[in-house]
This record gives sequence, structure tokens and C-alpha cells, in this order.
Amino acid sequence: MNFFKAFFASCLGALVAMVALVGIIIIFLSALASDKEVVVKENSVLHLKLDAPIREMQGEDSFTGFPFGNVQPIGLMQLKQVIEHAKEDTSIKGIYLEVSMPMAGYSTVEEVRQALINFRSSGKWVIAYSEMYSEKAFYLATAADKILLHKEGDFEFNGLAVEGEFYKRLFDKLEIKPQVFRVGEFKSAVEPFLLDKMSDENRMQLISLINSIYDDVLSKISTARNIPQEQLRAISDKMVVKNGIDAEANGLVDSLVYFDEVLAELRSRVGVGENSNINFVKYNAYRKSFSTYKTSKNEIAVIVADGEIMPGKADLNNNLVGSDTFAEEIRKAREDKDIKAIVLRINSPGGSFQASDVMWREIDLASQTKPVIASMSDVAASGGYYLAMACDTIVAQSNTITGSIGIFGVMFDLSSFLGNKIGITFEEVKTGEYGERFTVTRPLTDAEKRIWQSELERHYETFTEKAAEGRSTTKDAIKKVGGGRVWTGTQALDNKLVDVLGGFDVAVQIAAEKAGVSSDYKIRFYPKRKPFLQDIMEQFGGEVEAKIMQRELGEHYVWFKKWEHLQHYQGAQARMPFDLKIN
Repeated sequence: MNFFKAFFASCLGALVAMVALVGIIIIFLSALASDKEVVVKENSVLHLKLDAPIREMQGEDSFTGFPFGNVQPIGLMQLKQVIEHAKEDTSIKGIYLEVSMPMAGYSTVEEVRQALINFRSSGKWVIAYSEMYSEKAFYLATAADKILLHKEGDFEFNGLAVEGEFYKRLFDKLEIKPQVFRVGEFKSAVEPFLLDKMSDENRMQLISLINSIYDDVLSKISTARNIPQEQLRAISDKMVVKNGIDAEANGLVDSLVYFDEVLAELRSRVGVGENSNINFVKYNAYRKSFSTYKTSKNEIAVIVADGEIMPGKADLNNNLVGSDTFAEEIRKAREDKDIKAIVLRINSPGGSFQASDVMWREIDLASQTKPVIASMSDVAASGGYYLAMACDTIVAQSNTITGSIGIFGVMFDLSSFLGNKIGITFEEVKTGEYGERFTVTRPLTDAEKRIWQSELERHYETFTEKAAEGRSTTKDAIKKVGGGRVWTGTQALDNKLVDVLGGFDVAVQIAAEKAGVSSDYKIRFYPKRKPFLQDIMEQFGGEVEAKIMQRELGEHYVWFKKWEHLQHYQGAQARMPFDLKIN
């Protein structure tokens, strides 16, 4: 019987391996086929469907379209290149924008919005249509000549909101005791572990933050739709617009239509007959129809820090900024004579303090030899700001979330949970007065807690000292706007934490001017992705592992992922004080 069990188990393993191999071969052949040249027909319309995650750089997710695949993220940089190229492409007559719920922050949306406005400056048109506009989608759609909404479509225009999660009651039930250390009254990343609601300081900064962002959004909508900002605020505050009819009546959309009427509008724009086909070219196809390669010997290296900051190697698929990878890229850019300037594109809430400091050192060395410009995306806070403060010039969008100059640490005491709930106990022997520095099996002693707090205070002094040096000011001045408080780009400019308001293109322009290569340069992005086969093998392994875990844990999988994320909080953290999701 054991023989047959082993035999059938071997057969099953071989079958699974064979299926996986066939799948990889199919993916590989599909990738080769997709690389063929795309020919754009005359009189075409570029179709941009932007209901997908928009990340800084676009990787090729080899499993998109397969049962275990994900929606492929759109790369902001590639999307901007596509829109820029379409502006000059005589085959492209206009853009059909389809967007309901863009998965990006307001700064990213603003980058895309400005690219569309720039596209229209050529005399070409942009038509936006959706069956439902979220607030963020509508903001993006205001870059269009005409905003169309389905006859019975939904429309959201009632302001911004931020909601936080708090775990104190859960931890109380499970007998898990967070041991927290922090510097700064606004360093509220640890609040979810200690409280069951927001602190007064956190509520104050969030109100200030979302009002600053919304004022900026309403100002730009006001310009685009020719509606006074005060009127827009009144409409939003009272939720005057509840549906498409209200949106049209208040001038927020131009027409309520069915899809066939959208097609009629597009046919009229490109000048074809009533029953003629429209030559749509989709984003992914169009970006393969042209090359951005330039022959210039002058390179501006764009090094992208997109995600959580951690020690070690970067993981581009999971948005982890690895300090080893990032520092190596900065070092190579500093030593490469063909690279005349560096732009750091930062979209990070921070993370490990030590990892941030490793990268800061390389940025500081690079800034002594060539221009280094920081370009802030949706978030460049705490550890993300730590990277920027070593640069010559810091460029932020008006609604970038930045600052958060502060330090915290947290250690979870699981001894009661393990002993009382599971029945596992521990006993420690040691050679000296102090035991393990990182431990979850016992509470820290008072002496150990004092050491932790002292170390964090020392790190905070380092943070503020280097920030003061980078911003050419005093440590006291930095501490007045520090303490872990977050700011919008507009507020950060007023507080002298950033130098210029603008997007990625502004940062590149400043870098080129400082390097003296404004009329002759090319842009390259780093770090480069792994070889195709290596990438798909790693993705395959990760997807399979995640699916197995999800199947085993069921509805508890989401809590497992949250706990897994909490493991990153060990040690000194230069991290934004909350997982900010603006709805």
C-alpha cells in the first residue's frame, strides 16, 4: 500500500511539474509574439482605460490573463511617454479616456492629468466617458475637452475622507501587548496598536492634510470646468450631486449618453461614417509601436524608490525598496561618467531607519559629484523624505504627502497569547543582565525599554540633524515642523521642506539644466527588471504559494497578511504615521 501511495504521489508531482512547464512555455511564446511590431493605422484613437493600479514603473506581469494572474499595473512613466508620443503622432487624432476608479494617489493622477492637458495643447482632443465616476476619476476626467457619463451612471462628488484601522480591542482579546517607543507627538503609526480611535493630534493633522489636498483639487477643477471654487465646495459639502442628472445640471459633466452615442461622438471627431469602425489603439499595444531610445551620450539616470523601505535586495513585484539594491544603483550612477545627473523618483511611506540611512549616505556622496534632484510622487514621507533631504533640489506635487520626520519602534509581547491561548511557554537563560534584544516571548524589562527609547531618541537627533544640513537650516527649525507630522507638498513648500512644486518632468528639467545638458540628453530608469525567465519563475512560485496559503486560511488570510506586514515594524522605523488611504 505504501508503494502505491508513493507511486501515485510521484506521478501527481510529475504532472504538476509538467503543467507548470507547459504554462511557462506558453507564457514565453506569448511574450515573444507580443513583442512583434505594432503598426498604428491612420486616423486612430488612443484608448486609455485606467481602472488599474498605476505604479511608478510598469513591469511585465507574465501571468496577466491567466486564472491565477492579476490585473497588470500601468506604469506612470510609460503612460506619460505614451501620451507624449501620441501628441506628436499624426496617426493619432485624439484620446478616448475611460476611467471609473483609478487605483493611485492624487499626485499620480495629477501627473496623468497634466500629461493629458499637455496633449490637448497640440490641438488634439480628449473625450472622457464612464458608467461611474469616483471623485478621483472625475478629477482626472477634467483634463478632457468633454466629459460624458452613462444615462443612468453614478457620480461621486462629496469630498475626501480618511479612515483608520485600530487593533487595540483585538489585541486585548488575544492578550497581545504592544511595547511602543516613539519620538514626536505626531508619530502615530503606533496608534492602531494602543488606541481604539484617533488621537487629537492625529485627527488635527489629518483634517489639515485632506483639506489642503481637496482645496488644490477643487482649484484645478474650477479652472477646468469654469465653475467658482466656492461653488464647487458648497456642492461637495452638501452632497448636492447624487447622480448623473445632478452632475449635468451643475456643470460637472457635459452630457448623459449611452455607449452608442459615445461612438457616434468619436466617429464625428475622426470624420468617418455612421457605421464605420473606429481605429482604436490600446495603451499596451501603442507603447510597443515606438521607441524612446536616444543616441545622446549624456544620460540622466532616474532611480525609482517605489514602496516600503527595507534592508537587503529590492523586490519590484512586491513594491519593496531594498537598501542594498538602491545604494548600489546610486553608487553606479555616481561613478558612471556618462550619467550627468540623477533624479530620485520617490513614492515611499518610509520603513527601516537603518536602511534609509544606508541609502542617504550614497545619495549624499552622489550629490557631491553631480546634480541629484528628488521628484516626489504620491508619498515621500519619513524614510522617503530621508532620501530626498540629501538631494540638491526637492520637487513635490502640491498634493504629495511628505514630511513625517520622526522615529518609532514597536515590539509585540506574545507571552500571554502563546501561554494562555495556545499553551506554549518559554524560559530564557542568558550570560549577562540583558536577554535578546528582539523577543516576542516575554515582556521587555524596564532597563531594556530605556535602552530602546534612548536609541530612538538618538536616531531622531540624527534624522533632524541631517534634515537641517540638507535644507540649510537649524535643527530647531526642523523640529518645529517635525515630530512625525505629515504635510502636503504645498504645506511643505511653506515650511521649507521642499523647494519647487511640480511633477516628474519639472525635476528632469532642473536636473538637465544643472548638468548643462538641457538640449542633449536621454533618460534611463533604474533598477532594471530581472531577466524574463527568472522573473516569471519567481512570480509563479510566489503566486502558487500565496494561493495555497489563501486556500488554507480562508477568510483569515487577510489577517495573516496584516500580521506578516507587522513583522516589518521591528527595530527603529522611519515610517509614515499611518497607512493613508484617501477616499
